[in-house]
Amino acid sequence: MKIKIWHNPRCSKSREAVNVVQADKCESEVVKYLDETLTMQTMKEVLTMLGFTSAREWMRTTEDIYKELDLKNVTDEDALIEAMIQNPKLIQRPVLIKGDKAIIGRPASAITDFLN
Repeated sequence: MKIKIWHNPRCSKSREAVNVVQADKCESEVVKYLDETLTMQTMKEVLTMLGFTSAREWMRTTEDIYKELDLKNVTDEDALIEAMIQNPKLIQRPVLIKGDKAIIGRPASAITDFLN
């Protein structure tokens, strides 16, 4: 089964995820999500695949943009997802998708478990 990896080449954990998938000889598709235009539908689908109940669980809450946009006080889920679409640096990475399941690929051992 093909693995889709939402990848940020500047992130060491993301590069490590790509290496683990390739070393496992899995067919993969690398998506440089910072360069893609993500949609609300895609984001909601992946949020469900991740098993998160709130978009905030998928957010990098330590990013400056999180603070600048005062997202800690936002309770509307669509507004949180829209903030992630407009500012993809807010998305926890790397995201690995296989079928109807997804994980945040940290630590690397979680990726190995996910692939098997």
